[in-house]
Amino acid sequence: MGVAGDLPHWGASLALACVLAGCAALEYPLAQPGQTEAQAVATMGPLTARYTLPGGQQRLEFAKGPYGRYTWMVDLDAQGRVRTVQQVLTGAQFALARDGMPRDELLRLLGTPADRAREGQQRETWSWRFATNDCLWVRVTLDADGRVIGGAATMTDPRCDINDR
Repeated sequence: MGVAGDLPHWGASLALACVLAGCAALEYPLAQPGQTEAQAVATMGPLTARYTLPGGQQRLEFAKGPYGRYTWMVDLDAQGRVRTVQQVLTGAQFALARDGMPRDELLRLLGTPADRAREGQQRETWSWRFATNDCLWVRVTLDADGRVIGGAATMTDPRCDINDR
């Protein structure tokens, strides 16, 4: 048999379908709206955190991926059914981290950080790795009262090997 261009039309389509299926297999299974909490956990695996939302609602955190580069938040309604599923380690979410935001609100927004470092002046810097083609992570510094200073900043991730770029 020759190169792919020599394959019959259906053969090329089958090859493309296999490649696409392989890519889909790398995705994490996600909860679906309407599922119960138990069904969501059975689908997505163990929780990494749970947050209380207004009106008896809950937010379930599922941190995944190498170095925690993906964090899904599953919001449950007051009856314990999945309302929304969102990957929160994104530029749009990082932009919502604002000056003065309390620690608990930051956790509900971005989830558990991949790294926490104590700084001088009783400050703490939290870092989240995220899926990017660049070697970056996002950092947020909290003051002694547990409030965000400034907002989120993107920096080079120290775990990246300079030779891998």
